[in-house]
Amino acid sequence: MITVHLRYEIDADKLSDFEEYGRLWIRLVNRLGGQHHGYFLPSEGDSDEAFALFTFPSLAEYEQYRLRAATDPECMEAYRFAAETRCIRRYERRFVSPLFE
Repeated sequence: MITVHLRYEIDADKLSDFEEYGRLWIRLVNRLGGQHHGYFLPSEGDSDEAFALFTFPSLAEYEQYRLRAATDPECMEAYRFAAETRCIRRYERRFVSPLFE
């Protein structure tokens, strides 16, 4: 199992656009074989930082998701929406593995 941790630097004045972007991707990740754990938006503290977590059974399955997302029309529309609204300034992607007792 591999979990993807995304850290976003967002435009705090475009939070509603980022929320729409997040809603799109939760559904898309789930449709394309992952399990999305949600977006975590600013409430207190830094107003320009948000996070997302989603899991795939393996790194290989995540890589297949990335290939499918690159040509999927709905994913391409979500990428376009983010580019047009400029709600995301930058993001970082990390891969983590859960630790269970």
